[in-house]
Amino acid sequence: MNVILIAVIVLGGIGLVAALILFLAGKKFAVHEDERIGKVAEVLPGANCGGCGFPGCSGFAGACVKAADKGSLEGLLCPVGGQPVMEQVAGILGMQAEASAPKVAVVRCNGTCESRPRIAEFDGARSCRVQQMLGSGETACAYGCLGCGDCVAACKFDAIHMNPETGLPEVDEEKCTACGACAKACPRSIIEIRLKGLKNRRVVVLCNNKDKGAVTRKACAVGCIACQKCVKVCKFEAITVDANLAYIDAEKCKLCRKCEEECPQNAILAINFPPRKPKAEAPAAPAAPKAEAPVAPKAPAEQPATPSTATPAQS
Repeated sequence: MNVILIAVIVLGGIGLVAALILFLAGKKFAVHEDERIGKVAEVLPGANCGGCGFPGCSGFAGACVKAADKGSLEGLLCPVGGQPVMEQVAGILGMQAEASAPKVAVVRCNGTCESRPRIAEFDGARSCRVQQMLGSGETACAYGCLGCGDCVAACKFDAIHMNPETGLPEVDEEKCTACGACAKACPRSIIEIRLKGLKNRRVVVLCNNKDKGAVTRKACAVGCIACQKCVKVCKFEAITVDANLAYIDAEKCKLCRKCEEECPQNAILAINFPPRKPKAEAPAAPAAPKAEAPVAPKAPAEQPATPSTATPAQS
């Protein structure tokens, strides 16, 4: 009995000593989290999409607090919450939120089934990444959309769907939060997060093909052939051609749409613009009056001779 009691006392003493050591170690090495991080995390949407560039909303909250200690929230944006959420975050941190232009995902490929016909059939896993690793896909274009919907699976907001008729993904701008998940999921980088633009209007080159013009034309009827006609017609230097592909800078573009009219491949598309008004036909110039031939004056008619009356001579 004494042996059991002694064992219990010894084990209890060891437990108390271990607990004391752990308590002291916890006090000494405790990491005190700034209470502002929790307050910021509470106003975030909690989507944990990673669109902000940090591992989840808690990581973004910590980054905001560190940035606030340095005096600026520049470059930080929650794409899901947008400007309203950033204003709440700034209020918690005693700062003023900087205005940020809204963005949206844009699919930079217009190679529909009609303009980019299939030349092969992939009999395997329906995954864009798998097709990209195994070959160039089912069409001759090695840069266009593969059509398997990896972007659709990556979107947590149900903002992108595949169009069965065109074989291309389409973005629902009202649901899109510009988190960038679809852009990261695309193995060919054809999805870009761009500025929404004034009144949600944008002019975009819907092509990602970097082959030379002749090769591009064979692969896709609406591919950019780097003819540079759009560059020449743009007065704002918003268009550049690099690696045989035209690109429109959204910050420089003034939405004049002249490049859209000039593109011979119809590779440039103006999004959310009202339909163009039909051009008024120029009125036909009035026909010049025909010159009339001069009329010769008529000769005066001969008057008939009047008989003269002889007067008898006076004697």
